[in-house]
Amino acid sequence: MPKLLLIEDHETLGYALKEYLEMKGYSVALAQDGDKGLAYFQKFPTDLCILDIMMPGKNGFAVAEAIRRQAPQQPIIFLTARSLKVDILKGFGLGADDYIVKPVDEEELVARIQAVLRRVAPDEEPTTCQIGRYTFDHPNQKLSLGNKERLLTEREAHLLFLLCNRKGRLLPRQEVLKSLWSQNDYFTRRSMDVFISRLRKYLSEDPDIEIQNVYGSGFILSDKR
Repeated sequence: MPKLLLIEDHETLGYALKEYLEMKGYSVALAQDGDKGLAYFQKFPTDLCILDIMMPGKNGFAVAEAIRRQAPQQPIIFLTARSLKVDILKGFGLGADDYIVKPVDEEELVARIQAVLRRVAPDEEPTTCQIGRYTFDHPNQKLSLGNKERLLTEREAHLLFLLCNRKGRLLPRQEVLKSLWSQNDYFTRRSMDVFISRLRKYLSEDPDIEIQNVYGSGFILSDKR
């Protein structure tokens, strides 16, 4: 079930949209100002953010900027009464996947949500990933080197899977925390670092493999293949 974050300060409209989207099969979290919406985003996995612009606290543009810094690939739709060209251009300039002007027909909103989610859906992923001389079998949580095999825990396997999907590119720390722990506090950040250290140890027999820590941003898995 896709998870949506709806940040809308108009109480009646927010609840009406939440109920309609849930009726259409989405899980919807509703926040009534930008600060609360951003706090929710930082703690829980979200497939798509729907942002109003004119809100108490952080406005929608500021929320979108903060989200983009933490999760550059996060899908975002602006849903707003601001219809000026300058606002629309600013919205797309911030990386919005769509910009919808109120009032909006609920069926059209669902169609646009579906279109964005289809665009960002990953292609069918292979069941195995080659990491240097290692072969990683994600469904079976198995890491192999020659005739040696190591069974990973579910969380180790999922973390390695996230790194493989971004091999050679930055995997944001925030994305790992949301995907594996669904929260961000001192203890989960320490747990994440422990799991990264374990994976480095498991892959240490191939010196061409590196899991680089990009300070304050995330991790990059690379090899020389």
